[in-house]
Amino acid sequence: MTRMPTDHAAPQPSSTPPQAPRPPARKGWFSRLVLWVLGLVSAFVVTGAMLLMVALAVAYPNLPDISSLQNYQPKLPLRIYTADGDLISEFGEERRSFVPFNEIPKSMKNAVLAIEDARFYEHGGIDFTGVLRAGLANFSRSKSQGASTITMQVARNVYLSSEKTFTRKIYEMLLAFKMEHALTKDQILEIYMNQIYLGNRAYGFAAASEAYFGKPLQQINLAEAAMLAGLPKAPSQYNPVVNPSRARIRQLYILQRMVENGFITPAQAEEAKNTQIVLKHATKGETVHAEYVGEMVRQLIYAQYGAEAYTRGLDVYTTISTKDQNAAYAAVRAGILRYDARRPYRGPEHFVNLPSDPALLDDAVVDALADYPDAGDMLSAVVISASPRRVVVRRSDNDDITIAGDGLRFAAWALSGRAGSAQQIRRGAIVRIVKAPGGGWSIRQLPEVESALVAMDPRTGAIRSLVGGYDFAKNKFNHVTQALRQPGSSFKPFIYSAALEAGVSPSTVVSDSELVFDAGVTGGQPWAPKNYDGSFGPPLTVRQALAKSKNLVSIRILQTVGTQKTQEWAGRFGFPPDRTPPYLTLALGAGTTNPLEMAVGYSVFANGGYAVNPYIISLIKDQRGNTLLETKPAAPNEARRAIPTRNAFIMDSLLNEVATHGTAARATQALGRPDLYGKTGTTNDSKDAWFAGFQPSLVTVVWFGFDNPRNLGDGETGGGLSLPIWIDYMRTALKDVPVNEIHVKPPLGVVRSNGDWAYEEFAGGRGISRIGVSDRPRSAAVPSASDGTDAANPVDGSQGAAAGTPPAAGGTGGGGSGGGGGAAPSTPPGTRSEDMFRGN
Repeated sequence: MTRMPTDHAAPQPSSTPPQAPRPPARKGWFSRLVLWVLGLVSAFVVTGAMLLMVALAVAYPNLPDISSLQNYQPKLPLRIYTADGDLISEFGEERRSFVPFNEIPKSMKNAVLAIEDARFYEHGGIDFTGVLRAGLANFSRSKSQGASTITMQVARNVYLSSEKTFTRKIYEMLLAFKMEHALTKDQILEIYMNQIYLGNRAYGFAAASEAYFGKPLQQINLAEAAMLAGLPKAPSQYNPVVNPSRARIRQLYILQRMVENGFITPAQAEEAKNTQIVLKHATKGETVHAEYVGEMVRQLIYAQYGAEAYTRGLDVYTTISTKDQNAAYAAVRAGILRYDARRPYRGPEHFVNLPSDPALLDDAVVDALADYPDAGDMLSAVVISASPRRVVVRRSDNDDITIAGDGLRFAAWALSGRAGSAQQIRRGAIVRIVKAPGGGWSIRQLPEVESALVAMDPRTGAIRSLVGGYDFAKNKFNHVTQALRQPGSSFKPFIYSAALEAGVSPSTVVSDSELVFDAGVTGGQPWAPKNYDGSFGPPLTVRQALAKSKNLVSIRILQTVGTQKTQEWAGRFGFPPDRTPPYLTLALGAGTTNPLEMAVGYSVFANGGYAVNPYIISLIKDQRGNTLLETKPAAPNEARRAIPTRNAFIMDSLLNEVATHGTAARATQALGRPDLYGKTGTTNDSKDAWFAGFQPSLVTVVWFGFDNPRNLGDGETGGGLSLPIWIDYMRTALKDVPVNEIHVKPPLGVVRSNGDWAYEEFAGGRGISRIGVSDRPRSAAVPSASDGTDAANPVDGSQGAAAGTPPAAGGTGGGGSGGGGGAAPSTPPGTRSEDMFRGN
């Protein structure tokens, strides 16, 4: 059998399918991570949305009502002007000048938008891009950075505070949303441009244009608009008056931003960069340094109109002369600085730690000086480096100032190695610098001493000048009206005036010998008053004694007149009896008064014997120009007579003697005119220094001292401290005033007797010819004056008591051999007998 060959069969597939390759394990983890992150972000978003909804539900109903902004009418301020129309002060809830949106120049709007909120017309009140940018910046640096849109700034300025908290920021954002839904963009921008504070007492760009450039907002050019637009960020830092270089840098940056945002072309920007800016410091005319006047008038207006005084737009015109006021301000400050230059340097005001990184130094300087504002021309600065020969300081305008040579003389001790840590000038010290008239800078210090000046027209009572202290920002206490100080010898003319009515004449001879009041008389410790120099001398006439300001003569005159009658007589000049105690110390100025009261008192001498009421407000108008009040002072008449004409005439003669040949002779010499009158005054231990004087058209009183009374220093007197200030001021105030005739024709009842003026009825020996002077030889011993008299030097006159008879308390016993009248000297309450005044 034959076998057939067979074919080989194909292999059969396996019953188990092959496995697919596995993907990389990390791909699955990455997907899960992405999903996890997306979920987390979504959770945050949902949570944030929920929190936002909760915040809106809770906070939104509590937001302020903004309906008033739909018809925005700002409350206009109280404005106070000099008699010349120069702005002194503004007071009010909102101090600004309102300008409607369509009257604001386009360049001004664009400049503000470019630097403050370029996307203003695009966002809904909050620029989230800006918020994110600011948030990142705030986490990376210690100094916070804002992200406020213009809408948010309006919300903050109108309704919220400026504190930097998250709560305030949330409310600011919510208010921004609310405002965007209730107001148009143009309305919001209009409010912003009329509301924002821009420094130099200006609120709103219209007020700032007047303050900085002296012209309406509608007339500014592109360069000026860019400079104004730089102010909202930091008005004090970018103030073109105070920090011109820093303001210039900001201006250039804003012009660049305007180009970047398409508001102007590069050519327009270049033209603006080359445009010279002319600054003016006040709304009308020149800057007026009258802050104390402004506050004084504000109080008077508030007392009349209440709180609405700050919203009615009242314009108040004062009696203040711009020229005279600035002269008074300069004279007071110069006098204080002259005195302070003789005092030791006390050291820097403060110390700060400055960063070593130059990029952070500028911000550190700005922050350090924020709490130390300039005091007029005395500028604050931070020391960058210091050595005995060279000090470099910096202010907020970025420019370093190098001080060397004479500029370091005043503070040389603080630059030596011997100075203690509190007095040492070193890096980080905050000091004061002053620019010399001829250029260069010097280190000085804020004075501790104070001074005050008031000048008024004695014929009307109109106050022409008033400076209440060295610097209003440093010390708001008005020393002209609020400081009750002891007048010292400047009060003596009122005692001499009383003496004329009692029979004393300028030719009366008075003893200048020693006086001693024992404990039995004073009720305490013995009192031995002295002249300013501690000396005694031969008898003097009344005229000579006042010219030389002899205290012992004044006491004897007061004894003769009587303390009670003298107190009553002083009341005719406006001095209240409770502050002019009836003690013999009144002869040395032991009462209390203020410079304004002294000016009113001396006005009686200057105007021929009439009482005047001082006033400082001449005209009040409302915002429509309607006159609400106009002051018309009454002309002098007999109903207002305080002292007889002849009394004023003789007292003028005596006060002229003081200003020409006495303790104030420097006044006549310096001013070169004979029609000057006045009296110096220095109190016990030189705690208060005065000069009160006048020309018939102007009375001026100057006071000098510390707020907490203390010795001004050996040899410091009214003639050396206050008189130079008076002279500096009067040199300007009397520049165009004709010289007044001196004692040409005496009034009725005044005659010549013993070579001097006298009341007719007391002439020829009928009055008191001698006080404390005897024809008998003087005893070598000085007897006690325990009975109120100087027994060895009795009064020789025609009105005396019997010899040896002690005067009644408060009486006016006169002459004979009985001694001078008046109350026995006693110590006023609160005054130690050993602290009695020594006038000059």
